[in-house]
Amino acid sequence: MKIILILLAFTLLFFEAKAQDAPQKTNRIKLGFNSGFGTQESFPFGSKDYSYDVQFYKLQFNHLMIERIKWNFELNIEPSYYLAEHQLLNKYYVRPDQGDDYLEKRDKFTAKKYINEYVLNIGLIARYKIDTNISACVIGSVGPMYSDSDTERMNAGFAFSDIFGLGMSYQIHRFFLDFRYSIRHVSNLNITLPNNGYNSSNLEIGCTYQL
Repeated sequence: MKIILILLAFTLLFFEAKAQDAPQKTNRIKLGFNSGFGTQESFPFGSKDYSYDVQFYKLQFNHLMIERIKWNFELNIEPSYYLAEHQLLNKYYVRPDQGDDYLEKRDKFTAKKYINEYVLNIGLIARYKIDTNISACVIGSVGPMYSDSDTERMNAGFAFSDIFGLGMSYQIHRFFLDFRYSIRHVSNLNITLPNNGYNSSNLEIGCTYQL
């Protein structure tokens, strides 16, 4: 997914360079705020081994890169905070071959805990204008994050947050009301073990203002 996003970014930059003679909008920056919630227990996930529920808050920085009659392409930057509630549901997920203290680990991880995640996602939005005030979008982003708690699936510390989402926007003058559905995966590229990570299916709502 990361390689695809990088290639897409270079492709968009190439077409932007070729499209300098196209009409440009005066206001190319949007700022906003989104919030939402998610869970591992919803489609397309649903592992019986663990629970993972999140509430999150995002600042939105969008820069219009390419503008066409129907399609817009935007750079999207999201500094975010996620508060996750996690619990190991299947105690046998922690096996005897994971150390002599595996019984202690079972007791530790089957207790419900909260995880603070600090994230900076950077990605692209492809937006299609359905009507004068209504648009649909596809968003993909990746970025670094820091979590503050160990679990049976991932250690605390540095990791990555990957997001793919679909959304709708309604424009009122310079304000955009956004609704999104997304899936998110968190892992650390095997920097440390374990690295099974977490998944969630998310709903969010937000508002951005075009400067």
